[in-house]
Amino acid sequence: MSTLQHPATGPAGATGPATVTEATTTQRGPRDRAGRASRPDGRGRKPVDGRKQKRSGLLTAVMVVFVVYSFAPLFYLLVNSTKTQSSLLSTFGLWFGGDFNLWQNIVDTLTYNDGIFVQWLGNTLLYVVVGAGGATLLATVAGYGMAKFQFPGRRAVFAVVLGAIAVPGTALAVPTFLLFSQFGLTNTPWAIILPSLISPFGMYLIWTYAVDAIPAELLEAARMDGAGEFRIFFTIALRLLAPGVVTVLLFAVVATWNNYFLPLIMLSDPKWYPLTVGLNQWNAQATGSGAQPIYNLVVTGSLLTIIPIVVAFLFLQRFWQSGLAAGSVKA
Repeated sequence: MSTLQHPATGPAGATGPATVTEATTTQRGPRDRAGRASRPDGRGRKPVDGRKQKRSGLLTAVMVVFVVYSFAPLFYLLVNSTKTQSSLLSTFGLWFGGDFNLWQNIVDTLTYNDGIFVQWLGNTLLYVVVGAGGATLLATVAGYGMAKFQFPGRRAVFAVVLGAIAVPGTALAVPTFLLFSQFGLTNTPWAIILPSLISPFGMYLIWTYAVDAIPAELLEAARMDGAGEFRIFFTIALRLLAPGVVTVLLFAVVATWNNYFLPLIMLSDPKWYPLTVGLNQWNAQATGSGAQPIYNLVVTGSLLTIIPIVVAFLFLQRFWQSGLAAGSVKA
C-alpha cells in the first residue's frame, strides 16, 4: 500500500491537498541468499558448471584411492598383530580371525631371544637422536650461514650441495664402507651415526627457507644493539626457522629410522642392529634347513616400529601449522 498526495479540486473550486490511497501490487519472485530477486523463469540463478562437478568427483576418487593405498598396510599390520602363528597363515589377511592374541604377541616380541628387540629399539633410538639430531643442527647452521652471509666460494658450495642431493645414498654405501673399514669404524655405532650427520637436502631446504623467513633488517637491528652472531642465531633466527627445522628433523628422523642398506653392510654383530635389519633377520629364519618361522613376531614388531614415527609426526605437526599461519595476519 502506498499513499500519494496531489492537488484536487473541491466543491467550491478551491484547490487543496487531498489524500489518494492506491494499492500497488508487484509480483516478486523468490530471493536468493544475497537478497537479489531471481526471475520466475529461473534465468537469475547461476548455472552449474558440469565440468567442475566431474572434475571434483574425479579428484575425490583419486584421493580415496590414495587414502586406501596409504592405510591398507597399516590396517594389515594392526589386524595380523592380533593373530597367532597358525591363524596368521590360515585366515584372511585383511580381517580378524581366531583368538585375539595382540598382547601375547607384544610380550613375545619384547622377550624373544633374551629381549633382543628391545636392544634393537635402543640402537635405533641412539642412531636417530645422535644422527638425525646432529644432521638437523648442522643443516640448520649451514643453511642459515649460506642464506645470510656472503663469502668467497659461495657459488661452488651451492653447486656441491645440489650435486650431493642428486647422488642416491645407496651409491655411496660401498665407498663409505671401504673408507670406514680403513679406519676400523665398521661394526660400530659410528658407522651409522657419522654418515647420518650429513644431510645435503636438509641444508638446501633451510637455505631456501631462511632467505625469506628472516628479514635482513631484523638481523641488522640486532647487530646494532650489540648482539653477537651466535646470540642472534639462537635467540632470533632459530625461532623464525622453527617450521623449516621441524621439516628437516622429520625427514632426517624418518630416513635414519628406516635406514636399512647402510647398517646391513656396515654391521655384522646383531647387538648393534637397528630395527630394520633385526626384523629382516627374524623374517629370514623362516627359510633354510633349520627354519623357525616367527611371522607373528615379525608383524607385531613392525607395528611397534612405526608407532614412534607416528607419535613424532603428530607431536611436531603443530609447528608446521604455526609456521603456515605466521605472517597471514598483520597487526
